[in-house]
Amino acid sequence: MASPIRPTSDEFVIVGVPRTPLADAYHLYLRAPLSLGIGMIVSAYLALNLVFAVLYWLAGGIANATGSLLEAFFFSVQTMSTIGYGSMYPTTTLAHGLVTAEAVVGLVVTAVSTGLVFVKISQPRARIAFSEKVAIGYMNGVPTLQLRVGNERANFVYEAQLRVVLVRTEPTEEGVLFYRMLDLPLVRARTATLTRTWTAMHRITPDSPLWGSTPESLEAAETELQVTVVGTDDTTLQPVHAGIRYVARDFAFDARPSDVLSELPDGRIRVDLREFHRLTPTDPIVWED
Repeated sequence: MASPIRPTSDEFVIVGVPRTPLADAYHLYLRAPLSLGIGMIVSAYLALNLVFAVLYWLAGGIANATGSLLEAFFFSVQTMSTIGYGSMYPTTTLAHGLVTAEAVVGLVVTAVSTGLVFVKISQPRARIAFSEKVAIGYMNGVPTLQLRVGNERANFVYEAQLRVVLVRTEPTEEGVLFYRMLDLPLVRARTATLTRTWTAMHRITPDSPLWGSTPESLEAAETELQVTVVGTDDTTLQPVHAGIRYVARDFAFDARPSDVLSELPDGRIRVDLREFHRLTPTDPIVWED
């Protein structure tokens, strides 16, 4: 099945990259799922409170405290969150100093956490669906590559632009194997409003890099198809983008996407999204010289 355009460790072994795990911490946070991002903030908050709890437990000087670490932790939470019930309070200079330090840290943590959560929630995420297979079959008598794109939400994506790039290995005259990227021109590369479904088509004429292709030749050349969509969400008015990558086994020859549109007896148009990923057989392709 096709996968998003996001290399994984199973596909690439990257060496020579400087080890800077904290350099892109903010970028890694934005890429993480929302639940994981919030979990990271909660974990950091509890860890900081535990650190100050240990300091209070070692320093002492907290009125009405029994001296347990758990009670010191609860006092730390009250201090960092500025709750201040009043039942426990610092009585020594060292304890006052720790409370002052935790209050400053609490202000910074609250400000940073608020900003991170806001950015995470307000970050627009597209819900763009791509067909599971790329079909290659006849369309108006011409071999045509076809794939389906759709907006899973009920709104519009304005000025959606689609780009399809073919990636495959090719040997040079010197015998060096390299990956070549070729843009595939589409019959229509943009649409004013992307809704539930849109079929993108590339006509495979003799000047197309896919001319004469077979499942075996695609596999031998380690062929990939990278597809990206960029547009503007009509609800948030922010840019959205999505992408997917198809490998050789995701190409279905002698087929086309099944029809999703049909006309009802009363004249209305029916959109059957159950057909989104389905394929309809076509005549076998014959590559003519």
